[in-house]
Amino acid sequence: MQMLSLVAKNLLRSKSRFVFTLLGITIGMASFVALLSIGDNLRAEVTSQADAFGANLIVMSRVDCPFINLSVLTGDILPESIPRDIVREIAAIDGITAAIPYLTMGVSVADTPLTLVGILPYEMNEHREWTVSSGTYFTEETERSVVVGYLTAQRFDLEVGEPLTFRGLDFPIVAILEPTGSNDDISVFMPLDIAQETFGTGDYVSFIAVTIEDVINAERYIASIMDIANLSVSTNEELLSSVLLILGSLNVTLQVIATVALIAAAFGIINTMMTAIHERRREIGILRAMGSKSGTIFKIFIAESCLYGLLGGAFGFVVGFVVSRVAAPLIEQNEFVSVLGSPDTAVAFSAPLLLTVLGLSVLISGVSGLYPAWRASKLTPMEAIRNV
Repeated sequence: MQMLSLVAKNLLRSKSRFVFTLLGITIGMASFVALLSIGDNLRAEVTSQADAFGANLIVMSRVDCPFINLSVLTGDILPESIPRDIVREIAAIDGITAAIPYLTMGVSVADTPLTLVGILPYEMNEHREWTVSSGTYFTEETERSVVVGYLTAQRFDLEVGEPLTFRGLDFPIVAILEPTGSNDDISVFMPLDIAQETFGTGDYVSFIAVTIEDVINAERYIASIMDIANLSVSTNEELLSSVLLILGSLNVTLQVIATVALIAAAFGIINTMMTAIHERRREIGILRAMGSKSGTIFKIFIAESCLYGLLGGAFGFVVGFVVSRVAAPLIEQNEFVSVLGSPDTAVAFSAPLLLTVLGLSVLISGVSGLYPAWRASKLTPMEAIRNV
């Protein structure tokens, strides 16, 4: 007796039930693939932004809000609250190699909100190691012009020499940066002195990125900075941890939704297999009368459940992949996600992910089929035929 042939025929015996059961597994696995991948990609994006930031310490005003940390990593708007005198005092501490001030302001281009960052041109370029795609980078710190990130230039079809208007004043674009893979790509940069003058912030900045010689003794530098002013000082690792903690709650929510979808699919398999037992009592009785052991009956039903899982996992991966690609642009317009720059929230194809999805789907389906298979294997020939 060819078990696989028998299993395939049994699955297709009721085509409508087969399709709807398979659809339930497919939707469950597609939800699992899409939702968990979105959460993982967001975490990867935050980690990437932290690596690109390139600072050992972050100095901010004392605000008891973890979302401030997220704003630092993503270049979002922060209040100007630190005097530049403090920046100079921090830079003068022995062992601090750089203290880079940032002034983040909200602006709009073509009625679309963007972040403008006031910077010290020379120090910032040395710190970030930017490469110019076209044009010429700032030549002096009082140059009344702007440098534009690659994605911003691409999004609004901007070119070198074209003016951007802020507060009723025109600022020509002098350079467009090469892609950096960080939030620099979606920002506009202006010399700090000119930004403070244009936006009337006084001699204040939003936060300071500090690099130090001896990372092991970071606590000593933190203490020295806090002696200068009542400010919040975090290491890059602490900043990243606090942001990942925020994203952790989002990941838990996505995992719960995905788990519910998988549980619903599992109960669909149980219902299908229990119905199949009732409809196939005569068949089970004949198989037992012909000498089939209870273990053989058990294997047939388990094989049917696992085949559901294998097919559902494969289709679920494909559907999750396609849906994530279609939904990614819509997800990235969400206010929470948009602060991460332009994270790729779509599922990326990978063989390990496919094998994981198939393995999990087969496992869930196999476990779901245990009880129905056990019930079917316990039927005696007489019981099966008598109940027909």
